[in-house]
Amino acid sequence: MATKKKSKRPTARAARAKKPARATRKTRKKPETFRARAASPSLTVNDLARSLAWYRDILGFTVKDTWKEGERVIGYEVVAGKTSIMLGQDDFAQGRDRRKGVGMRFYLATVQNVDDLAGRIKAKGGVLDHEPKDMPWGSRLFTVTDPDGFRYSIFQGS
Repeated sequence: MATKKKSKRPTARAARAKKPARATRKTRKKPETFRARAASPSLTVNDLARSLAWYRDILGFTVKDTWKEGERVIGYEVVAGKTSIMLGQDDFAQGRDRRKGVGMRFYLATVQNVDDLAGRIKAKGGVLDHEPKDMPWGSRLFTVTDPDGFRYSIFQGS
């Protein structure tokens, strides 16, 4: 009588037994807190064409959508990765001298090398507020300001 040779492949049952146990999720408090997945600021700009050129040609965003009233362009949605920014033309109803971007800063995380990004921005004519530097919390970061005064800190993170 021939003996059956044992297979060295684990059985499905053995493979399941070797899998680490799933971490159990904590039960969420009721009522649940708000859980946003993204934020998309809408910025009112002084010169829509100039702002579009800065976001597209200097920072490297792409145009996802264009909004029109009749034949007149009134806004754009520009995107980079999972980040989108809406740009709308100011109608100056609140005055032409209204300051924008005061008291706020946007932080943009990227997995790309920030030194390379900063170099590309400068090569395209962009001006950095400061060169990339290591921050006390462990990120490497540089800052740029758009034509209307909206500030962006771009940092290498996950």
